[in-house]
Amino acid sequence: MGGPVPALISVIARGGSACEALHPPMPQLSRATIRETAAVLGQAVGPLFAKGMFVRRPSIVRLLHDTGAELAEVRALQALRARHGPGPVMLATPGRRLAVVLDPAHARRVLDETPEPFETDMAEKHAALAHFEPRGSLASRGEDRAERRRFNDRVLDSACPIHHLGGEMTAIVTAEAEALLARADEEGGLSWGAFKDGWHCMARGVVLGRSAADDKELSRLLIRLRGDANWAFLKPKRRSLRERFQAAVRAHLDRAEPGSLASLMPAANTPRAAPVDQVAQWLFAWDAAGIATFRALTLLASLPGYAQSARDEALHGSPELPLLRATILESVRLWPTTPAILRETDRETDWNGATMPAGTGLLIHAPYFHRDDQRLAYANRFAPELWLGGDPERVGLVPFSAGPGFCPAKQLVEFLGSHMLAHLLARIWRVPERRRLEQGRMPPTFDQFSLTLSLT
Repeated sequence: MGGPVPALISVIARGGSACEALHPPMPQLSRATIRETAAVLGQAVGPLFAKGMFVRRPSIVRLLHDTGAELAEVRALQALRARHGPGPVMLATPGRRLAVVLDPAHARRVLDETPEPFETDMAEKHAALAHFEPRGSLASRGEDRAERRRFNDRVLDSACPIHHLGGEMTAIVTAEAEALLARADEEGGLSWGAFKDGWHCMARGVVLGRSAADDKELSRLLIRLRGDANWAFLKPKRRSLRERFQAAVRAHLDRAEPGSLASLMPAANTPRAAPVDQVAQWLFAWDAAGIATFRALTLLASLPGYAQSARDEALHGSPELPLLRATILESVRLWPTTPAILRETDRETDWNGATMPAGTGLLIHAPYFHRDDQRLAYANRFAPELWLGGDPERVGLVPFSAGPGFCPAKQLVEFLGSHMLAHLLARIWRVPERRRLEQGRMPPTFDQFSLTLSLT
């Protein structure tokens, strides 16, 4: 039996009012307590900012690696889910509406419905990116964002597994890989510092042309600006430094060297595209791509069976190198280079009848979704098969984000990273015993700064 009369009787019997029965309260989003909010901000968000969102701080990364403290990030959000259900859960943050996303279906909704109503241009992110790319697509809204995103997609060939300038690009990768191997032969190993230098030469060559490959000053300027971005609102903008960096980028773009991404920009440019700011984002993103590729090499060096399969693929397999691409994706799943995916609602949104206000910041915490051992049997093991079939996004695996706001360089990173690995696997690498990665026991933090791979 249903209807208003039985409902009225039931509520009054519990001591409620007739008004409550006839006009039941609207569902509310679950709200964390102050203590729960402190745990989330301290254990799940704090380490992300401590180690640096835009430039990693080696000493903090090393501390987190040695202590395993980042495991607490996942545990804090698992505890929040146990108390509040699938969420989203509003945090008790004074002066700012923030919510944390806990369910893979909700994460997929937020990413699929970007940029409306879930904007990429969250206030905190905008404040950080404004230090070095104030007109980047991620820091833009409306038609500005749409035009800048189209520019990115067109120049980066974001929908294509192999960029249409792939021949010119792989020649640059080959040259830098051979230089890295020669240096490793001479020094008896490959340190992160050596790999990083070679990787950035490759990235500058691909983006701006071979004449930019040795322009280390350009990268140094960007690193200084990214260091400021770590502080977002808390550090004043150094406009003169940013103008020096932008002038250096513009000088390379004016050359539009054939075979580089710069050569494609004049045809893709529009009044709102702001190419210099998009290049700043690409060069920043290539830093994370280098970290992911070096970690992928360490995974293969630690797991010889997979390394041999990868060598076979490099010699005889598909030109798309699916296993090597999957290894890079696993590297980013296990240790996300963008651990916090941020969005902001531009209007009220409905969550199963509950309303989230406009202007609410949303946090999708990638390590929680990628390492949730209560939900994923493979949470802490190397599982490249995840990327060779199926729908990883369905269970919340988003190493390069997803939806309309996915990283437009995803395919290019996989393409160039896999070719770099294919060349480096011409040697057999050994990981120091104390740093060897064990299948099923992948650490929550990877400190590449202090790692040197030796040659057998």
